[in-house]
Parts: sequence; structure tokens; C-alpha cells
Amino acid sequence: MSFAAFALYSLAFSQSAGEKLAAAEQTRLEECVAKIETDPEEAYEDGLAWTYAGNRPGARQCTALALIALDQPEEGATRLQQLANSSDGGTMEQRAIYLTQAGHAWIQADAPDSAVVSFTNALKLLPGTTDVLIDRAAAYLLLDEHKKAIADLDRALANAPGRGDAYQLRAEALLLKGDLDKAMLDVEAAMDADPKNIDTLVLRGRVREAMRVREDEGPIERVSDN
Repeated sequence: MSFAAFALYSLAFSQSAGEKLAAAEQTRLEECVAKIETDPEEAYEDGLAWTYAGNRPGARQCTALALIALDQPEEGATRLQQLANSSDGGTMEQRAIYLTQAGHAWIQADAPDSAVVSFTNALKLLPGTTDVLIDRAAAYLLLDEHKKAIADLDRALANAPGRGDAYQLRAEALLLKGDLDKAMLDVEAAMDADPKNIDTLVLRGRVREAMRVREDEGPIERVSDN
């Protein structure tokens, strides 16, 4: 076999072995994440054993997610951020996933400011991603940053006009700002997308009550224009 032929054979073998390793790691990660739903402590232990065996990114992701499920969201979020910034963190999409998961954990930890940072960094990797824009808008609302939340939701709805959750969240932001007519329009759009959504039904009641108060007492005082 010539050197060139041997080199091509070696490359093909290496790619095949790499693909098999990636597939095996993905399967193990899926199994570990599934176990978090039923037994997060055992999933954490499995993740640790996997980490000791090779410190693979999937192992670190699973242990971080297990920690979040075990009511340690700050530690889990920190580990996910570290994974996103690591040399073996993977593709831009994989790193964005870690950062998005970290953002959710920061919200669980009652740290929406840190969540905004994580979601913003995810958007730097995958600009304009609809789900991440909605996630960041939710974090902005927790910080009473209504204008920023609405801006993200405007972009999300431009990408995906039928997203009922985005309409619902924007209606919430508009209600908090005191823009009741616009809030009701978004409530109606959310209802069209998902007529049986309980949260939207409750929100519609709140907007209607605010409108009733406005009619009885005059314009309600607006919350900060953040």
C-alpha cells in the first residue's frame, strides 16, 4: 500500500472511530439526562464515574444538569458556563446549549441578572435564536427591564409569528408597562395560538381587570419604562 493510500485509509478510519465515539457519547448523555428525571442523585453518580473515566464534555454536562435537579442551580450553572468556555466544548451550537441551560439554572437560582448574561452569550454564538430571545426576555421581565424584554419578543415574533408563548410574555410586559390595549391584542394572539392555555386565561383576566380599573379611576400609573 502506497503512503498516500495508507494516509487516506488512516483518515477514513479516524473519522469512523470519531463518529462512533460521538454517537456512543450522545447515547450515554441521553441515558444520563433521562435518569435525571427519575433519580437525579444516581444520575449525578453516573456522571461522576463517567468523568473519572475520561472527563468527556457529555459527562460534565450531565453532572451539571444533575446538580441543578438536586437543587444546586448555582453550581450547575457555573459548571455549564465553564463547559461552554472550555477548549473541548464542541460546536457553536453545543456551547450555546450549555449557556442556555446555565441561564435557566440562574433563573431557578433567583439570579436573573446572571441569566441575562448567559442568554446574551448564547445569542452571540447563535444570533437571533428565537427560543433564546424568549428566554432572555423572561429574565429581563424578572429584572423589570420591560423595554428590553419587549424588544427581544419583537425579534422572536418576527422570526416565529405563531409563537403563543412569546405573545403571552409580551402581553405580560405590556401590562406591567400599562399599555393595556396592546397587552390585550397580544393576549388575543396568544389565545389564538393556544386557546386552552391556563396562564394566558389568567393573564387575560388580569388585563381585563386593569382595563376596568382604568375606566373607573382614569389611566393607571405606568411602571418604569425600562
